[in-house]
Amino acid sequence: MQKNTAIIGGGVLGLELARRLRAQGHPVTLFESASEVGGLAAAWNIGDITWDKHYHVILLSDLAVRNVLADLGLENELEWKTTKTGFYTDGRLYSMSNSLEFLKFPPLRLIDKFRLALTIMKASRIKDWRYLESISVEDWLRKWSGNRTFEKIWLPLLRAKLGEQYTIASAAFIWAIIARMYAARRSGLKQEMFGYVRGGYARILKRFAEKLTEAGVSLRLHQPIDSIQKSATGLSVKLPQGTEEIFDRVFVTAPAAQLSRLCPLLSESTRKKLGDITYQGIVCASVLLKNKLADYYVTNITETWVPFTAVIEMTALVDPKELGDHHLVYLPKYVAPDDPLFSESDESIKERFLSALEKIYPHFHRDQVLAFQISRVRNVFAVTTKNYSSQVSPFETEVPGLYLVNSSQIVNGTLNVNESLQLAERAVTVTK
Repeated sequence: MQKNTAIIGGGVLGLELARRLRAQGHPVTLFESASEVGGLAAAWNIGDITWDKHYHVILLSDLAVRNVLADLGLENELEWKTTKTGFYTDGRLYSMSNSLEFLKFPPLRLIDKFRLALTIMKASRIKDWRYLESISVEDWLRKWSGNRTFEKIWLPLLRAKLGEQYTIASAAFIWAIIARMYAARRSGLKQEMFGYVRGGYARILKRFAEKLTEAGVSLRLHQPIDSIQKSATGLSVKLPQGTEEIFDRVFVTAPAAQLSRLCPLLSESTRKKLGDITYQGIVCASVLLKNKLADYYVTNITETWVPFTAVIEMTALVDPKELGDHHLVYLPKYVAPDDPLFSESDESIKERFLSALEKIYPHFHRDQVLAFQISRVRNVFAVTTKNYSSQVSPFETEVPGLYLVNSSQIVNGTLNVNESLQLAERAVTVTK
């Protein structure tokens, strides 16, 4: 039976829900408060080019992404490249792109390198990850890698992604990261092969929206939602202008922190479960440069004085011709949603970030900067705390027809486009 369906949120998750539900024959209306679809995957203009607001890559093992690209007619637009990895530690920049460079890596002793490799190998072979949820990530890494390797490598990397919230994360967090990267290397014959679609996510999302419209999905941009209430004939989506629209069912893809406001019908127990989820946010600078910084796609930062947590040089992957022969660098800083960085001025952040770049790369000068823009998102991903999978809310709520589908329900992976597409597939299968 056809069900008139509303989807709240036009990120990749909402778009894929709309695509799958429309393919089942249901009338679908998608509400998005922004002027464009895409959410965290959306593009923006920086200088005289258009590219992704946040950094994304496609792995050879990202089959859900590749299947969607095939359906959109964009699979042949994929470009693949072997990338390199750098480490900035003890005031120096090192390459860590192959086994020989790993063995030469000065900050670690030979026994430290052996234990680090053993840790990665151990994690890559774990199939039943659930037991890791009962162990803290610090305890597990110290056990397998040793204290020195934890302090020199793992702790800076954990703080880079989780801040001080690493202390509440389970070992399943690091397992998910290692498992994804190892899957990519298996698919890439042990090479770190990353891919992108020519034109970036701006092109992917434009095609996605066109395909949905052609299929009969109603895309409602610039359309925030006040709340979702019961009505005599279904669920009422309340709009800010005082109007309402009635649907048989509603899928809400907003972060857990917003759900209590949007869905006052939820029980206290559900509200508490959602409120207990710990999120991590991001402040991410996009820097358009005349010249490249280095040859690494990602440079991991272990120095605590550096105000960002990594250097992502997109044009180590993407052909600079895609970006007007310029070079695009992302400088992310992952922080808690209430971190003061969200209130810091753009000029202050720019000054601190560029000063750090000048110290890391002596050849870099500020006159090479063509544009500098900052994105702030308070709720990016949920921290996988101990026993996290048992705390996650199901898709179906106690309110008939109301479904919650968001990234906090990714329990055995890390937030990325591929996981979001797989989450949509699971949700549609469960809610038939």
